[in-house]
Amino acid sequence: MQRVSVVGVSGSGKSTLGRELAGRLAVPYVELDAIFHQPGWTPLPEDEFRRRVAEIAAGDGWVIDGNYSAVQPLVWARADTVVWVDPPRRTVMRRIIWRSLRRAAGRVELWNGNRERWRNLFTWDEEESVISWAWHHYPVYKCRYATAARDPSHPHLEFHRVTGRADSRQLLDSAG
Repeated sequence: MQRVSVVGVSGSGKSTLGRELAGRLAVPYVELDAIFHQPGWTPLPEDEFRRRVAEIAAGDGWVIDGNYSAVQPLVWARADTVVWVDPPRRTVMRRIIWRSLRRAAGRVELWNGNRERWRNLFTWDEEESVISWAWHHYPVYKCRYATAARDPSHPHLEFHRVTGRADSRQLLDSAG
């Protein structure tokens, strides 16, 4: 386990687990959101996004956190492990609501000067609210990664499904 793709819905705990796993493996941790979301929440053009991620994925060791379909083939072609963080929906929603509230109230800078917006807590538009996004995409990601784990076109990937703390601890312990 040296090149790890960490996937799962927003609020699942990808970043927390990914950072800790990278530390245990002594490899760089990369959050795809930090590359994709430029100042003012402007998306990085896809060709540049793909170029930057391909450069990182060419490395000998890393933990890359994120679900972007534009770069997943690049990441998975080089990965040896996929960690699918899949806690129950109630856990995801509790985490993401609390995280959004804490970030908005604390004016926490996320990436490239971007900050969580108060509207995340007050709109159901999934393009405007990470909370709504997580609710609506939870079943999408569950299906996507369950299917991928069974897909014979990924024979070089070892899949780990993490549904709770015991799974996280077991994965981290196996990493060293």
